[in-house]
Amino acid sequence: MDKFIVSARKYRPQTFDTVVGQAHITTTLKNAIKHQQLAHAFLFCGPRGVGKTTCARILAKTINCENPTKDGEACNECHSCTSFNEGTSLNIHELDAASNNSVDDIRTLVEQVRFAPQAGAYKVYIIDEVHMLSSSAFNAFLKTLEEPPPYAIFILATTEKHKILPTILSRCQIFDFKRITTQDTVAHLQDICRKEETQADAAALQLIAQKSEGCMRDALSIMDKIVSFTNGEVTYANTLEHLNILDADYYFRLIDCMLQQDLAGAMLLYDDIDRKGFEGDLVLNGLAEFIRNLLVCKDEKAARLMEVVESFRDRYVRTAQQVSAAYLISALNILNEAEINFKAARNKRLHVELALIKLTYLQQAISFTTSDEGVGKKKLIETAKPIAFRNINEVRKADAPKEKKVAATQPEKVPVEYRTSASQNEAKLIIEEPKVPYQTASTPTQTPPVERPAQQIASQQTPAAGGSKLGMLQNIRQQFANRPTHGNTAAIPLSTDKLMEYWNQFAKDLKDNRNPAFQSFYMATLNIINDGCFEVVTNNNLEQKFIEQERRVLSEYLQEKFNNRQLLFSILVSDNPTIDTGPVEKPLTTRDQFIKIVEQYPLVLELKDKLKLGVE
Repeated sequence: MDKFIVSARKYRPQTFDTVVGQAHITTTLKNAIKHQQLAHAFLFCGPRGVGKTTCARILAKTINCENPTKDGEACNECHSCTSFNEGTSLNIHELDAASNNSVDDIRTLVEQVRFAPQAGAYKVYIIDEVHMLSSSAFNAFLKTLEEPPPYAIFILATTEKHKILPTILSRCQIFDFKRITTQDTVAHLQDICRKEETQADAAALQLIAQKSEGCMRDALSIMDKIVSFTNGEVTYANTLEHLNILDADYYFRLIDCMLQQDLAGAMLLYDDIDRKGFEGDLVLNGLAEFIRNLLVCKDEKAARLMEVVESFRDRYVRTAQQVSAAYLISALNILNEAEINFKAARNKRLHVELALIKLTYLQQAISFTTSDEGVGKKKLIETAKPIAFRNINEVRKADAPKEKKVAATQPEKVPVEYRTSASQNEAKLIIEEPKVPYQTASTPTQTPPVERPAQQIASQQTPAAGGSKLGMLQNIRQQFANRPTHGNTAAIPLSTDKLMEYWNQFAKDLKDNRNPAFQSFYMATLNIINDGCFEVVTNNNLEQKFIEQERRVLSEYLQEKFNNRQLLFSILVSDNPTIDTGPVEKPLTTRDQFIKIVEQYPLVLELKDKLKLGVE
């Protein structure tokens, strides 16, 4: 009975042409060999099982071949190639850095480098999993790697390039291996099945290639297991059963139930999947990948991104035409959220079923939200409406005496501030009483409006419900009706004495109330512009801000004192502030203090002389 050898070892490539999926690297190495431009150190990095160690061995064999071909390949017939294939070559040394990662192992390797090869042109040192070396081992290897003997070549292989020191990377010629595509993997598997006389379905081989995720060694190992499991026959059904993969047909049936809003059919289908032993997170992940493929099929340009079995490709395209992109995107969001929260769910099956229920009625929800009169139409939020007051045009007083007489009989516009509390949030209402426009001599006499009591006005604007906020207007109207007006008293013209008197009185009130703004009032300068306007000049911005904080109260105070509701003032900052700080007192020195004490107490001087003391 012959000893069984796994396919990954039995069909390992022996020449550069037989390496699968790495043409960009094999071509470069062959050209370097033909033109004798070999580097002294190579670094092969990439995912597992893509041919790094295989290419390193082929390179080591080829550069020592006695009769290389014109294409830069080994002849596999000479003594050097034969000994390499049998594993008896003395010019090729392989070191596993995962188990030989100490400084002593690297020192032993460096000592071997000193000896020239007995046969052949080069001694090749292949160090696999080089990222496992310690920092001390890397540092011990630096000098030899930088300037090796002319007959020594180092080939380093690793799957984690980022763990290697930059000083090592700078001394090597780096080759990045890529994952093997699904098409190349399937072609290589078919070639091996033909040599082994094994019957294999193309769909099964595509499924194996997808499961290997670009790793040829994994693909060959999976195929060996399936061949042993099925007694030499690789079918699609057997592959699904062995790899524990859910058939895509289940997902097609699920999407049909969801589009038809057949909840019972979807739940029964999931029950069948659950009875076969598939976990809920596997179902969610597979369904999300299935919907992603449907979304990719919507656009012909992106259809090449879909990696599915060829027999299902046309079915994917037909199903994608029946589903809208909005449904697919929304379904992906639901599945992503369900997959994230799956681990935290106590009832796993119920969690998956809830996701399926959402997907079943998702089409109906989308149709509602996109329709103009559907149930899903957004409901407008009722916003609070402002109180409707009459808009009264502002009319300024004219200089004619007749207008003043007419104006004296009408109430002035007096701002009334009232605070109301609703749901613990305070709101300010500023109510202004209407003012009848002043009549001029050219204006015809108009019938004055009939005055109505405040209670009657409030009752017309207030609804029947007693708890409404508008019911408070009655109290506001009464307060305003009972408030005394100054319309019958003539305005007091501005004068410097009166203005300073009222200004200082206001500042004194602030001082009595311990308001720090009173100092800014005392230091400000007042300039009268006309009878109804003056300006306040401050020395700096800080004083301006203090006065600005009291502007409203100050304005009402001065308007009441001068009986002029049109009184205005502005607050400015002086360009050249002059601050009167008063006489500056110079601090007394020690001698001055002593002289002052002696003037008051002469006996201190006598005591100083008797004790022979100094002033300083």
